Amino acid sequence: MRAFSLRTPLGELAALSNDRKGPRVLALHGWLDNAASFLPLAPHLGDVELVAIDLPGHGHSAHLGAGGDYSFAGSIASVLDAADALGWDRFRLLGHSMGGAIASLVACACPERVERLATIEALGVLTEAPERTGARLHEAVAAQRALKGKHLRVFPDIDSAVQARFAALRAPGAGLEPELLRLLVERGVRPVDGGFVWSSDPRLTLPTLVRMTQAQADDLLAGIECPTLVLFADPPQPYLPDAERRRRVAALPKGRMEVLAGGHHLHMQQPARVAAVIAPFLHQE
Repeated sequence: MRAFSLRTPLGELAALSNDRKGPRVLALHGWLDNAASFLPLAPHLGDVELVAIDLPGHGHSAHLGAGGDYSFAGSIASVLDAADALGWDRFRLLGHSMGGAIASLVACACPERVERLATIEALGVLTEAPERTGARLHEAVAAQRALKGKHLRVFPDIDSAVQARFAALRAPGAGLEPELLRLLVERGVRPVDGGFVWSSDPRLTLPTLVRMTQAQADDLLAGIECPTLVLFADPPQPYLPDAERRRRVAALPKGRMEVLAGGHHLHMQQPARVAAVIAPFLHQE
């Protein structure tokens, strides 16, 4: 895929394009990943015009300015700015994990622009009980203040960074082979004296200031008007058990759900099988 960049009001967004002609598909990666997340899948999607962006603060994209907030709701503007910079009035969205959550918000917020929505391992947003609002805000602000002055870890080489990311992803269902992790790591580091550091904004690791309630999240799903395909891995992630993800899909006006055995990054681990499900949907009128 060809690397290029998009100038937007919030800063420059790095992107990858397959330079094909067909339905326009904007791809959004997961938390602390980057556009390279879609490299294994791209060759299997057929003739779609696929553009995968590095969301703000990730990969090669610019970080938000001082005081910037990496909330899902705030990311709506970044996605729409990317589409505007591409000259796309209408387009389809493909999102993995965090990218799927952001894509859900965009589809609800701008039904006139989103033709189809395909998500992998995500639908809607994580929720929280209203009585946790104050405690979450307190914890998040305390974490913000504590982050100031912390130094980035320097890795002597790419292999060391791959090993560190591999160790961090060894939770059940989250494992990703080192050779696939290398795709993400090579796009997710920058050189410094003595080696490499993560290029992602450290503020991305901070707790979310405010989460939606269940009722708000359900209203969001009900507002997604476009045809929607949701692909989940089996076994499910602990934070989104099977009963809850099926309930969410049922709340969509035009939604359907597919399940494949695999890990959280199944679009990287099993790109051909994932494309066999997603590609026909993205090509439909």
